[in-house]
Amino acid sequence: MSESRARPRPFMPLWAAVLSAAGAAFLMDLAYPEAAIWILVFPATALLLLALIGRRAGGALLVGAVYGILFFGVLVSWTSRYLGPVPWGALSVVEGGLTAVALIPIALAYRWLPRAFPGTAGRVVLLPAVVAALWVGREVFVGSWPYGGFPWARLAMSQAQSPLAPVTSWVGVSGLSFLMVLLVAMGIEIVRTRGWRRPVMLVAPAALVVVLVLTPLFPTTAAGSMRIAAVQGNGPSGYFDTREDYSIVQAQTAATVPLYGEDADLVVWPEGSLDYDPFQADGIARRMEMVASRMDAPLLANAATERDGRFYNTSMLWTEDGYAGQSHDKRHPVPFGEYVPDRPFFNALAPDLIGLLQRDYTPGTNDPVIDVDGVKIGLAICFDVIYDDVIHAGVGEGAQVLVFQTNNADFRGTDENLQQLAFARMRAIETGRSVVNISTVGTSQMIRPDGSTISRLDAGEAGALLEDVELRSGLTAGVVLGPWIQQLLLWGGLAALAFGWLRGRGR
Repeated sequence: MSESRARPRPFMPLWAAVLSAAGAAFLMDLAYPEAAIWILVFPATALLLLALIGRRAGGALLVGAVYGILFFGVLVSWTSRYLGPVPWGALSVVEGGLTAVALIPIALAYRWLPRAFPGTAGRVVLLPAVVAALWVGREVFVGSWPYGGFPWARLAMSQAQSPLAPVTSWVGVSGLSFLMVLLVAMGIEIVRTRGWRRPVMLVAPAALVVVLVLTPLFPTTAAGSMRIAAVQGNGPSGYFDTREDYSIVQAQTAATVPLYGEDADLVVWPEGSLDYDPFQADGIARRMEMVASRMDAPLLANAATERDGRFYNTSMLWTEDGYAGQSHDKRHPVPFGEYVPDRPFFNALAPDLIGLLQRDYTPGTNDPVIDVDGVKIGLAICFDVIYDDVIHAGVGEGAQVLVFQTNNADFRGTDENLQQLAFARMRAIETGRSVVNISTVGTSQMIRPDGSTISRLDAGEAGALLEDVELRSGLTAGVVLGPWIQQLLLWGGLAALAFGWLRGRGR
């Protein structure tokens, strides 16, 4: 065996790989809102994979760190809106560092698998499949650790407005990420092996393109409609906003008044729509009862609540007679936003910032679903929209429509609300459900099961949406099989990498 065969050389020198990774980071950011040029995700992925080819672990770590830190730094720059550069820099470095570590297995796959499986099928099919599976494993790792993870930048979530989005209704979000990376990695290997000289080698990637573009939505069953009102009060609901007592609920009420007398089955207010805990503040409770009475419909609102000395981010259903006995607590409170993990340690590092968070929210354990006159409604509060377990739990409990309540006031004037809205649109497509995405300050939308917009309120605009929203029943393959596909790709990719290493040593 030749020395060049035994020790694969990098595709490009390290300095060029670093520049390629940086270019990939900026292109990848443009694939997400606000720019939302979804097709750029493919050249961005290609640039990163090319930078990793042939790299040892150290070089891969450097390339991954450049990509990860720059990408997250640009994508989540909205975190600096009020708190300044420290939280933004910390989040970018942590997520970028985790990304760098998780990209090392992909670099190793490019070193080990061609040696273990040197044939055409090994290079053009097996290697890209393992690379794509390891990419999904990276997304799972970064999206679940530490402190519950931050699955904000999954590749498939960039496709909310692309023709590829319906694929998630068949294979889930991770499944679409896998297929996208598979296509890119196959293209790279066809070029590297000069496979274009043999047209038969173009069949597999061409077929994959056709499947991705022409896949229809997984069918779900129409189950009637529900007339839902969603109110965006545009009140002073930000953490640092100057406000007077009851100013938030007053803004929500004022934006609801034009709907009085209209027919509605449910009124939805966003996350943070109540100034105080209605279970402890009679004035807030009476205001909710008044709104429910004037609308002749139950009101779904949200506030910070306290029970047994613990704080929760709670959505609750209220009628003209008071609390309806149904509520949901946010499953994944945001670390360093809604609670401080390992508080003594981080307080020693940044006491001024940590001191801003005086109370820690407790993760909820109740089901993310409520029942309104026999119609089950799936819930997700703010960033919970990015966690599969919350969305799948609601639909699995029989939810026929999804309601996402959020408060974007701390990120006014940034891309955050549009990124979150894109994730909400992907959830509609994945689950085959209509989505009501309502924010305190915008952007708010009602979305059909195919991801198209019914109606909207722009950011910074007080107003209300009132629409007949389609109800759907039945589970998509993406909801049923998606979690299994994700685990298969995670562990299958690692197993294939280990097997490739063992086989390569033998050869």
